[in-house]
Amino acid sequence: MTVTTTTQSWRGVAAEDKDEIPEKVTVLLRARSRRLLRDLLRPHRRTIALLTGIIVVSNAAGLAIPYLVAVGIDAGIPPMTRGEAPRTLLVVVAAILGAAVAQALTRQAFLKLAGRIGQDILLELRRRVFDHFQRLSLSFHEKYTSGRVISRLTSDVEAIAEMLQSGFDSLVTAVLTLFGTAALLLLLDLHLGLVALIPLPVLLVFTRWFRRQSALAYRRTRETVALVIVHFVESMTGIRAVQAFRREPRNQEIFAALNDDYRAANARSMRLIAVFMPGVKLIGNLTVAGVLMYGGWLAFHQEVSVGVLAAFLLYLRQFYEPMQEISQFYNTLQSAGAALEKLSGVLEEEPDVADPLRPAALPAPRGEVRFEGVRFAYVEDRPILPGLDLTVPAGQTVALVGATGAGKTTLAKLISRFYDPTEGRVLLDGVDLRDLEEPVLRRAVVMVTQENFLFTGTVADNIRFGRPDAAMDEVRRAAEAIGAHEFISALPQGYDTEVGKRGGRMSAGQRQLIAFARAFLADPAVLILDEATSSLDVPSERLVQRALRTILADRTALIIAHRLSTVEIADRVLVMEQGRIVEDGPPQELIGAEGRFAGLHRAWLESLA
Repeated sequence: MTVTTTTQSWRGVAAEDKDEIPEKVTVLLRARSRRLLRDLLRPHRRTIALLTGIIVVSNAAGLAIPYLVAVGIDAGIPPMTRGEAPRTLLVVVAAILGAAVAQALTRQAFLKLAGRIGQDILLELRRRVFDHFQRLSLSFHEKYTSGRVISRLTSDVEAIAEMLQSGFDSLVTAVLTLFGTAALLLLLDLHLGLVALIPLPVLLVFTRWFRRQSALAYRRTRETVALVIVHFVESMTGIRAVQAFRREPRNQEIFAALNDDYRAANARSMRLIAVFMPGVKLIGNLTVAGVLMYGGWLAFHQEVSVGVLAAFLLYLRQFYEPMQEISQFYNTLQSAGAALEKLSGVLEEEPDVADPLRPAALPAPRGEVRFEGVRFAYVEDRPILPGLDLTVPAGQTVALVGATGAGKTTLAKLISRFYDPTEGRVLLDGVDLRDLEEPVLRRAVVMVTQENFLFTGTVADNIRFGRPDAAMDEVRRAAEAIGAHEFISALPQGYDTEVGKRGGRMSAGQRQLIAFARAFLADPAVLILDEATSSLDVPSERLVQRALRTILADRTALIIAHRLSTVEIADRVLVMEQGRIVEDGPPQELIGAEGRFAGLHRAWLESLA
């Protein structure tokens, strides 16, 4: 069967990952972008002040050279025609050499300091973005795709890096040169200076047009490159499913269309540059021709000296070159500005689950969990838990069973405080979870999911993930307790064996056992197992079942499971349906009650027959 999808449909899907910025909030975004930039620059204020002084000296030295040329022509050459010693000319030449050396040295110092500041700012920006992404709530990450996260940390940061490293110094130099040259043109000769500045209004209008158009073009460029990155990352992350369902041609088709949009956005930007830069050069050359004609007429009538005319022509070259540099920087600025808007938007995202202003103490958690009138909904007006009251005494093992969507995992997420209840309270040892600092809560409550995610590194590194300071003996004892020591010892490098990307060198059962060892080493008061044995084969499951009683001893445990063997070790079973607890009691008691759990129990037995 051939599945066809219109271009419009993939654009609709891709649009979820676009960072569209409504026009009505553009001013706000620019304001918060400025706040972020000011915040990043604040620690470097003294160095920036020093840079300002250096660049002023550098520009003053550069601007002095045409004036010295004028002096050399008008005051240095005539004595030589009379056979006098060229003292004035030698002084002027020495001054020009001194100005050139001063300009070179100050330029070098500027580039070194500016480069150091730029790298420090990028270092701080990457640190902030990474730290903030980690602190944001699970709800944010469930709607903000991994491709967009990578785009923020790569292409957006690189756009800002380009502005800091290759554009900022050009802008400062160009602005100072522009205003300095304009002032000197008027000081050298007012009439000739006014003639030289006649095209300036046209140039300003032309620049304003370019600024508006390039702002739109570079916003589009940032949006399209983000979509390219998102699609690439999602395709590579899900490569197994892509290959299993022969999705490669369709993915290539989507990528080609996204890539073409990105090409078109870049082409639009380049077309604007192709109009603006030659236009500026044309205006500059026409101005030089006009000044040469008018200045030549003035020089012929001895109303202006040849040296001044020569200085004018040199200054005009300096006057129009900065216009091109400013235009090039503006392109970089637009790209960096769009990136800064997105980064500042992420950094101003507040976690839905925030640390308390006045945290409560929890010195030695026992593990009692209580729900008081808890209502929760992922989407407003569609509650998952309509109103839950529940108490789990410390040290009790509770199994949660029920159909998919009954609310079991939601209950586990609330205990882990990945979400806060819409109404009501979740208490740990009588303390509202919202009153506990995150490190305190994470030490007390650990959740092991069916995802059993392993990080690149060794087996030992993954076991001590929750306790990086754990000694090797502690790691080994944790593995022995859950029955993982035998298979780990049989690995090529034992506990020092690399697990590979996402634990790809381990089987599903081995990954789960390592995740159990990680949880055991963390030693929480409350342990949540969310379908944690679902990926185990029968031999591995038997190993885990023997270890679970040891792991769960003296701690509160909530087990979400679809397997009878896991439920049987529980002290208590809660049957959930549409967010409510419809049955509650010991497993054997519920089996004899002929209720919902009894029916589930019979179905499990039949599946094993």
